This record gives sequence, C-alpha cells and structure tokens, in this order.
Amino acid sequence: MPDRLLRRPTRVRPRPLSGLYALLGLPAAAAPAAGPPGVPSGELSGVTHDSRAVRPGDLYAALPGSRAHGADFAAQAAELGAAAVLTDPDGAGRAAATGLPVLVVDDPRGRLGEVAAWVYGRPGDALLLFGVTGTNGKTTTAYLLDGGLRATGHVTGLVGTVETRVGDRVEPSAMTTPEATDLQALFAVMAEHGVTAASMEVSSHALALGRVDGTVFDVALFTNLTQDHLDFHGTMEEYYRAKADLFTARRARAGVVDVDDPYGRRLAGEAGIPVATVSPSGAADADWRVEDVELGPDGSRFRLVGPDGAKADAAVRLPGPYNVANAALAIVAQVTAGLPLDGAAAGVAAVPGVPGRMERIDEGAPFTTVVDFAHTPDAVETALHALREVTANRLFVVLGCGGDRDRTKRPLMGAAAVRLADVVVLTSDNPRSEDPAAILDEMLAGAREVPAPHGELVVEPDRAAAIAWAVDHAGPGDVVVVAGKGHEQGQKIGAEVRPFDDRVEVRAALRRRLGIATTGHPTPGAPDSGAGDGGRIDPAAPTTDPAAHAAAGGRS
Repeated sequence: MPDRLLRRPTRVRPRPLSGLYALLGLPAAAAPAAGPPGVPSGELSGVTHDSRAVRPGDLYAALPGSRAHGADFAAQAAELGAAAVLTDPDGAGRAAATGLPVLVVDDPRGRLGEVAAWVYGRPGDALLLFGVTGTNGKTTTAYLLDGGLRATGHVTGLVGTVETRVGDRVEPSAMTTPEATDLQALFAVMAEHGVTAASMEVSSHALALGRVDGTVFDVALFTNLTQDHLDFHGTMEEYYRAKADLFTARRARAGVVDVDDPYGRRLAGEAGIPVATVSPSGAADADWRVEDVELGPDGSRFRLVGPDGAKADAAVRLPGPYNVANAALAIVAQVTAGLPLDGAAAGVAAVPGVPGRMERIDEGAPFTTVVDFAHTPDAVETALHALREVTANRLFVVLGCGGDRDRTKRPLMGAAAVRLADVVVLTSDNPRSEDPAAILDEMLAGAREVPAPHGELVVEPDRAAAIAWAVDHAGPGDVVVVAGKGHEQGQKIGAEVRPFDDRVEVRAALRRRLGIATTGHPTPGAPDSGAGDGGRIDPAAPTTDPAAHAAAGGRS
C-alpha cells in the first residue's frame, strides 16, 4: 500500500510571510489580522498548488491551467486553512475575494520551485543529491546509484518513474519528477527521516516546467538523447536544450556525461559546470573508460578505468551493453561526489534488478520471457540487439505505442521491431484518447518499409491476448520480450485506467502454457485473453480499415 506519510514533513519551522514578499521582490504588505485556526498570523508552514491538499498555514499557489485557473479554487483553499495565495495578475481578483494576503507575480509557476524550497528551509541542501536525465536509462541508473550509495553507508532516497522511496518506506510514483511543491516537501520528509543521499530522475518536462527549480544537484548525470517527447518539445534541438539546462550552475555543481552518445559529447563541451566524461566503448579521450566487457544473459562484467590510474572491476546484474553504460555512469557519479570507487562499484554490482527493466519472468519454461520499458525507437533497437546476443533460436517482441504522444516515433518503432526480431506482435500500449487501430496502422506503415522482412508479423490489439499468443508460440531456446510498459500497473484507455501489468500477464500466460494451476484472471476485470491464433498480417497488406484487424483475428 502507498505510504502517504511520505507526502509532507511533520516537523516544520514556520516561515514569516514577510520573508516571502522579500524573496519575490514585492512591496511589504500588512500582516493579516488573524491566521487560520491554530496557525500564528503571518506565518507559512507549507506550500501546495492543489487546493484539495491545502493544510492550515499553507501558501496556496493558484496557477493558470489549460482548462481552469487555480484562482477558481482559492475559496476552497481558504476554507482548508490557507494562509496566503500566490497567483498571477489574471487570478489576483478571484484570490483577493478570499480575504487572504495575495502575492501577485507575472509567472507564479516559474517562481514556485524557489518559493517551495524557501518555505521548507531549502531541504535539498541537507542531502547529497544526484539527478539523472536522458531519454533512456534514467530509471535503471537511478536504481544503480541508490544501490551504490547504500553500500557506501548512506541512508537513501529515490525519486523516479517507478516509485518514491524514503529509506525503506515506499510509495508508487505518479510521475517521473514531482511538481516543485511536492518535490521540496519530499526533500524535507527525507531530511526528517535521516536520509543522507538521494537519486532522482529528472525528465525534460520537469526541466522545462520548472519542477526542479530551487534544487541544486551535487552531481547531474546524462545517459543519452534519442527521439521522444517531440509532441512537447517540437524539435530534437529544443529537447536537447531542455536536458542541457540541468548542466548549468543554477542546477548542478558537477556533471557526468556519456560521450559515446553524440548529444552527450556535445553537452560535455557546452556544459556550464565541471563534467567527468564516460565512454562505455573505451574512447581514449574520455576521463573514464569501460574495458574488458564480458556480456552474459543475466548481466555483465567489466573494468572501469579512470584518471590517475584509478580502476575497478565492476559488474551489473542486467543484460546488454547499455546497462554496462548505465552502471558506469552510476559508479563515476559517486566517485565525482567524493565516494570511494571500490565501494561504489560493489554497491552497483549488488543491485539485483530494476522493476520492469529487462525483468525476467521465470516459471520454468524452456524459453526466456522478459518485460522491458523500451518505448522509444532507440530503446527498442537497443533492447532487441541486447537480447539477440543471448537468443539461441527465435526472438519475439510484443510491442505497442502510446496514444496522445509523439506520433513520429510509431513507424520507427514498427520498423525496428520487424528489422530486429524474428516474430513481431504489434498490440496496444496506452491508447488514451486515440483509436488503437489507427496507432497500429502507423506502426505498420514503418514495418512495411523494411525490405524483405525475415520473420512473422502478427497484429493483436488486445494486449493480454498478444502476450498470450507470443508465450503460446514460443519454443525451446526462444526469447520473448514484452516491451513498452515495464513496471506500469494500468492501461490508459480513453479516460479510464484499467488494471494491467505486463509482468502479471506474462506470468499468467506461462502458467497456462505449462499447466500450472492459477485462480482467476491475472488482471481483475479484464476480458478473457486466451491465446487464439492472433492476427497474421502481411507487412505489405493495407490495414487502414480497423475491420482489417478484426478480419485478421485481432480484437478491435
């Protein structure tokens, strides 16, 4: 169960409202005659942008939104005990109607990070902070960092796509990087619970939207940059600039960058902070080089060589060269922060795995089944290349693309799957508001462009049935990877989030295949997902009509 105690610190030193006026450069205002019940007048003890989450003594940030303005809910915030309102000129009148002090700035969202950090007493300064950015590898690198930090004696915190962790207390994450108000409160909770070091994923959205404003990381890490989120950033150049902002003096004190990635090499030359460069391929001009790599089905061993004769034997319990790169970054980041090389390497080697990242599901079948979060063209290619190295027979991939997201990557992902796997099962991911059949058509458009595809292509829009089909058709020595959703425990269809976990579905399909007794359907409330024959589609066949999917055996 989620640990709701991770939301707010319990011991807060109230900050004077007058100090906030000074921070924002606003003229001093008269203190209110009385504060909320039980809260001294003119003091702030918290901050939130959600009117439903207001506690007595909070600053309520009434922000403009795409469908409504936060000032529309200022009265609710006042009823719950808000001590003041921060808003923009458009929301000032509605906020003033509450009778609370109103602080007006042109861009309240842009000031919210520094405001939240100030209200909570800059809690991030009490922690050794690591921020990981990049298209792929953020989650894995953050987990490996966490393992290394624990091994070197730190009490750790973890913030990312899968979960939020404070010491041994865990709560599922709602987004990769929390909103600024939630993040600063979380740092305060960490400090309150004795956490000394924290690793967190820093998304490009978080950087562009100011979620990490008010935070200065001790070390920022860059994994790679490949196509994703162009629906938000527009171009790869803007996407790069959002990531590069983490490597400025206002965001971090030092950086660690993978220079095998072209954008990483560019970033190393443009960063506004000292940067340690890492080359997983062993490039001689890098500060740290990976050598003597031994790849295996369950992980890899390698040697990490650095400046002044520094070297360490290292390992990672996740397959593929890209996880060697993630591990090397995690180790070098800790050394950059002043931690011992051998201890960092040992801690990274001890991490048993990462939820939904090359996670093997084993029920004793004569073939291998893996669940992975790969959901970009590069991630799909990288995962399939890595698994090909350990596949004795055929490589299966079950893959979909998310709706209401970057459409340009759909044909690229379809093409990558057909080019690199022997059996491709295209299916739904999180269609959201889009027609799943239309998403599949865009993936198939890319698949058709692959000259002379050598394998079998199946279309099954029902994800549970697609997983079952792949498991039922796999044979000895085959590898089946279910890609795209990883750790996720829901499928977003329209406005509904239905319970769905690829790992649960894979395990259930394996148990059915092997005749192992199981009770009930793996995903409560989901339709029956017996394997059936799937929908075999010739890559050259037209599929623009959704009925074509059904005619081929796929459920629309």
